[in-house]
Amino acid sequence: MSFPVERVALARTVRLVTTARLRDPVLRRLAADQATLDALAEIEGATSGRLVAQNQGADEIGAREFVAGVPHAHFINAAFAYWLPRELNRFNGPGRGAWYAALEIETALAEVAFHMTRELERVGVYEAVVEYSELFASFAGQFVDLRTVAPPPDCLAPDPAFAYPKGNAVAAEARAAGHNGIIYSSVRRPGGTCVVALRPSAVQSVAQGDVWRLRWRGTPEPAIEKVAAIPD
Repeated sequence: MSFPVERVALARTVRLVTTARLRDPVLRRLAADQATLDALAEIEGATSGRLVAQNQGADEIGAREFVAGVPHAHFINAAFAYWLPRELNRFNGPGRGAWYAALEIETALAEVAFHMTRELERVGVYEAVVEYSELFASFAGQFVDLRTVAPPPDCLAPDPAFAYPKGNAVAAEARAAGHNGIIYSSVRRPGGTCVVALRPSAVQSVAQGDVWRLRWRGTPEPAIEKVAAIPD
């Protein structure tokens, strides 16, 4: 491995996912009995990207890598079963997802705000309301540690077009070496720390936390507020 590798234990990290991904499927509310629910489950199994990936694997992840029998396994598996179809993220690309998180909620908020603002910039309209739920998780094991690398490596450059291909190369090398993920300084919040798990089995002790609402009102800077409970 061309970068430092450390054995770490992180008791609590925080990931933010849109609350829409946490609600029961809309079709489930239409089920009048168990037979209908079973039929809907069969439909979901044929069309859900997560379930298809769990059963058959995907381009870059095998079906055996997904987890089962642990709390919130579907949250974990969804992170690795969904990806941008034609674009890279910093440490993953089409065919394989990853679990991105931060050590601080402020860092997690800055990261999701950056990516949502980027999408709004593309359509030229800064008008949106998105709610994100905290997902806590712990990690232990061997992680590539980029926090002390000086100067910062190319994969941590702010420009996605330049940095993300470099980051995918680092992630591929880390997975090949058997490491669980990468710890790195946040690019979107100075002083913050991010972590990415590169394999589902690395994500442990998942639990839900608070909900945060980000609202864009015509400018790239969203208003941020905590919501007391997950909406129905």
